[in-house]
Parts: sequence; C-alpha cells; structure tokens
Amino acid sequence: MSDQTSSVEQDRAKPSVRHLAGAGSAAKKVAGARRNPSAVGYETSSPHWLRVMAGWSWRILVVVAAIALVFWATSRVLLVFIAVFVALVFTAVLRPLVNVLDRVMPRGLATALSIILAFLSVAGMLTYVGFSVAGQWERLGEQFNQGVETILDLLESSPLQLSITNDDVQDWLDTAQEWIAENSEMLASQALSSAGSVGLVFMVLALATFCTVFFLARGQDMWAWFLNQLPMRIRETWHTGGEVAWYTFSGYTRGTVIIAAADGVMAVVVLLILGVPLAAPLAVLVFIGAFIPLIGAPAAMVIAMIVALAANGPVNAIIVGLAIAAIGQIEGHLLQPLVMGKQVSLHPVVVALSVTAGTLVAGILGAVIAVPLVSVAWAVFSRLRTMDPPSDFEEIDQAVEEAEAETAPG
Repeated sequence: MSDQTSSVEQDRAKPSVRHLAGAGSAAKKVAGARRNPSAVGYETSSPHWLRVMAGWSWRILVVVAAIALVFWATSRVLLVFIAVFVALVFTAVLRPLVNVLDRVMPRGLATALSIILAFLSVAGMLTYVGFSVAGQWERLGEQFNQGVETILDLLESSPLQLSITNDDVQDWLDTAQEWIAENSEMLASQALSSAGSVGLVFMVLALATFCTVFFLARGQDMWAWFLNQLPMRIRETWHTGGEVAWYTFSGYTRGTVIIAAADGVMAVVVLLILGVPLAAPLAVLVFIGAFIPLIGAPAAMVIAMIVALAANGPVNAIIVGLAIAAIGQIEGHLLQPLVMGKQVSLHPVVVALSVTAGTLVAGILGAVIAVPLVSVAWAVFSRLRTMDPPSDFEEIDQAVEEAEAETAPG
C-alpha cells in the first residue's frame, strides 16, 4: 500500500518537473525578446515601422507641447525674462572681475565695486558719444547735403540716366512735412507711448541690476539651494547640466563682448584714418551690433559706409566697404576661434537659422538671444547624452547582456 502511495506521489511530482523545465525555456525566450519579439510568440497586426513611428510621433508631440508651453509662459512675463537674461549677461561679464577682487576684499564689497566700475564705464562712453554727436552735428548736416547732391549727380550721369533734381528732393521733403502736420496727433500719442516704453526700459534695467548683485554675491549658494529642493536621484544630472549651461553661456557672453570691443576699436581706427565724421558714435554702433550674430556688425558698418559716402564721396565709401569685409574676416577666422574656442561650437548654418527664427518670433530680442539659447541647449544635450550610466544600472545591463548572449543563435 505504501509502495502504491509513493508511486502516486512520484507521478504527481513529474508534471511539476516538466513545468519547471518549461518555465526555464520560457525564461530564455523572454530574455531574448528584446532582440526578437517573436521568440515569445508576440504578434501584432501593425507593422514594426508603424509602431516605431507612432512611438516617436507622440514623443515629438509632447516635446513640442512643452516648448510651446515654455514660450507661452515666457510671453506672459516677458519683461521679467528680459531682466533675468540681462542679469545673467552682466553676471557673466563681471564675475571674473569680482573673483579677482574677492581675493583682497569681502565678496559683497567686490560685487558693489565691480558694478560701480561697469556703470561708470558705460556712462562715460555714452557721454563721450553724446558730446561727439553734438559737436559734429552741424558739420555733418552740411556734408550730408553735399553728399546728397553728389549722389544725385552720379545717378544722373550713370548709364541708367536717372534724373533726380534738387527740386524733386525738395518736393519729397515738403510732402513729408505735410504728412507730419496731418498726423501730428498720432505721432504725439506714439511719443507718449514711447515715453512709457522708456520707463519700462529703466524698470527692466533696475531689476536686472538687482538680480546681478545677488547672482554675483550669492550665486553659488542660490544654485545649491535649488539643487537641494530636487529629488536625490536627479541632483547630479541637474548639477552637471547647470555647470555645462553656465560654462557655455558665460563663455559665449564674454567672447561676444571681447569680439564686439575689438570690432569697435578696428572700426574707429579705420574711420578716423579715412576722416569719416562721427567715427566714435559709429564705432559704438558697431559694438552694439556685434551682439546680433552675422548681421549686426555688418549692418552697423553699412551705416558708416553711407555716412562716408555722404560726407567724403564714393571712393571713401568704397574703402570703408573694403574695411567692413576685412573686419568680418578677422572676426570670423581669428577672433572667434581664439576667444570662444570650444565653448561655442555651432555650424554657421545653425547660427543663421537660429538668428532668422529668433527674429521672426521675437524681433531684435529674438535675434540677440537665439544663438546663446541654442548653444546652451546643444551643450547640455551633448553632455547629458555622453554621461556615464549610474552604478546601480551597471549590474542590470551586464545581466541583460549575458541573457542575450545565451539566447543568441549559434
């Protein structure tokens, strides 16, 4: 009887052994499913390429929606965004000076002294430009009238024989004066709105200066506080991304300031040698224009070329035009690689598309901020993409690779 019971128990145990063997085979199939989904008998009526495209499509839609949300939120607080951006620019430019002064004085005093020196430098430059314009304005007006007559004579004697007399020019001026008289109320209202815009500019500058003080004095503490509010598992990623973003942005900003100053110095030297009036104000215009990549500095130099044409004639204007080309070559092939190095490495096509898109979206502001934003985004993406995986996942990856090796054919 006991033998029969033992035999029955053995027979009942045999299916369990077979079940375990089947489970082991299924486990191998599951382990190889990542390479070949059909190994576990998975079938679908949709082709593989359609499933892949569907997966990418909804991810792209999510990214586009997130970007649109960021743009919408920024448009609601545009002045705050501009103030913070300007503060970051000030911080990037002044931080090296603050770090040097920090060695011999408290950080707060070094910050205050750096901001005061920067303010005095900008105020002195603007004052010099203002007095230069005021001192040469009458002379420039006379030269401009003579230049206009020279241009009209050139047009009349050209192969096209465009006949434009001084009477025609005077008629155009009279028409313009009549239009101004008829639309004086509209122009007055626009002047009042412009006065309000000037007030907004001062408000933005005040907010930017206020933020700059804290960014320079306690910027690292503020960043550490922000990181401490994040979950522990993502702090390292955010810290790495922030370091790369600031390295790229500060390098681009300081490099742009240095290149703009070099362009301004070369422009004022050329204009002074050629005797072009208002050389200093035009050089300041070149300095400001250099903050708009590709088109800013050349556009400012074209204005200088027009002034040279009106004041000193076509030969002088042609020489200024050649100087524009020479300065552009020096900037593109010598200054940018030397100053910026590898901090900003964008293809010229990407720069052109970024400036164009930024201009279409946000005008001059978009043209100014497009390239630094794209540079920062690309630098952060490139760095995070090449980061080493966390140590917690190394064993998992090794186990998966071993399972795939076991299920590999042959």
